[in-house]
Order: sequence, then structure tokens, then C-alpha cells
Amino acid sequence: MKKELKKLEDLGRKTIETDFAKHVIRRIKQNKLFKLIYRETEKLMEKKLMEEIKRKPIPQHIAIIMDGNRRYALKEGFPPYKGHELGKDKLEDVIEWCHEIGVKILTVFAFSTDNFKRDKREVEHLMNLFEKDLRRLANDERTHKNRVRVKVIGQIELLPENVRKAAEEVMEKTKNYDRYYFNIAIGYGGREEIVEAMKKIAYDVKNGKIKPEDINKELLSSYLYTSHLPIPDPDLVLRTSGEERISNFLLWQLAYSELYFTDVYWPALKKLDFLKAIQSYQRRQRRYGK
Repeated sequence: MKKELKKLEDLGRKTIETDFAKHVIRRIKQNKLFKLIYRETEKLMEKKLMEEIKRKPIPQHIAIIMDGNRRYALKEGFPPYKGHELGKDKLEDVIEWCHEIGVKILTVFAFSTDNFKRDKREVEHLMNLFEKDLRRLANDERTHKNRVRVKVIGQIELLPENVRKAAEEVMEKTKNYDRYYFNIAIGYGGREEIVEAMKKIAYDVKNGKIKPEDINKELLSSYLYTSHLPIPDPDLVLRTSGEERISNFLLWQLAYSELYFTDVYWPALKKLDFLKAIQSYQRRQRRYGK
């Protein structure tokens, strides 16, 4: 009995010490001087890592599963919808980082077919955000200055009319650009994409446009949403929030992609986190002798 009590006492002491340590760490992090020093240190690390990365081959096509918006909002004491707004702002940062290091193609998973099952108010809020962002992209001078071709991939017919029209507008205005490619998966599902491609192939076989013996990997790829890209398959797939699964994203295209998972929630992703993902990709390529 005495041994059990002693174990409980030791456990209690450790818990107190841990809580005290956590409290001290929180107070330190809230200190303005600490924040300033930490940010300057981060900048130096970013600069050093950026220099290293630019000396090695850069992934030309990055795909991102932007996960953790709602959990980040709840963690910070915000309502869930605020997480999506912060996630939108983070995407703008990531687009700039991609351009800075020379990534030509960015594909992001914004809204899956399964997401339609979420709370109606949340879905409506997301759709309104998509409409605003797509119209902003269509009229943003940076889109045209950098010649970014924007494409919404997924079952567009499932989207509300206002979102469909916004998607059509930005795709029409940027259809002739070829310097950068930005693909936004909305109402997207990887299995659904492959099924839709197979239906189109079957229809073309039926109408004599192609022969069954002509069907191969290259032909099927040409029927997918990413067929317009110079590099349809991502070199690197990044997922935030700590989840280590693909979630029905680009199932065909990522057969040989490098996968990178980080515990950071999407709105909290820092430039240093992004650069570490690129560095991990480069190390793997070197290890494989590519």
C-alpha cells in the first residue's frame, strides 16, 4: 500500500512540476522581448534554409491538403468559421513562397465531395469565401502579371451557381497563361475523378473516337482534371494538422509522389515549416539518386 501511495505522490509532484513548467513557458512566450528575439532567429533560419534549398532541384509541382482550420480556430478560442478565413490568408502566403523558390504548379485541396455533409451554415460560409476568392483571383493584377493559370478542379456542377460563375470567370480570364499554374480542388474526390474519366473514355469508345486497345496510362491521364498541366503528377504532397492519410486526393496522380506530413495546423503553418518540407523532398531525391 505504501508503495502505491508513494507512486501517486510522485505522479502528483511530476504533474505539478509539469504544469508549473508549462505556465512559465507560456509567460516567457508572451514576453515582447522573447517574441522579438524568436522572430529574428526564425528569419535567420529561413534565410539560411532558403539559400540551401535554392542550390538544389526544386519540386515543380506541389500539392497541399490544407487540414486543421477548424481545430486551429477552436484551439485559439475562435468560432470554427474563423479558421477557414485564417486558412484563406495562409494560402496567399504559400502562393508567394512557391513563387519565391520557383515552384511552377500548386494544387490545393480546398473542399471535398464529403465536405458537403458538414453543417449547412459552415458549407454556406465556405462557398461564400470561395466565390470572393475566385473573383479576387480573376481581377488581381498579380494573377495577370505573373501569368498564373487558375483552374477549379472537381465536380463543379455540384457547386452553388454563384461559385460556379466565379470559377468560370477566373478560368476564362487565365486560360492562356502558362508561367504558373494554380489548381483549386473544390467539390473534389479522387475516386470520383477516375470514375468520371472512365465514363468519358467509355463514351468515346462507343462513338468510335478511340479503340479499347488504345487505352493505357497516358490516355487515362489525359481524361483527368489535371490533363492541362505540363507536370500533372505532384512531386511533393504536403498535409498539415498531423493526419497521415491522403483522404481521396489525387489518387491517380500521386502514385509516385513524395509525401510529407506535419503536425502544424494549416493556418499556423510558417515559412520555416514550408521550407522544411521542401528540404525533406530534396534529401529524399538525393538519397534515391535522382
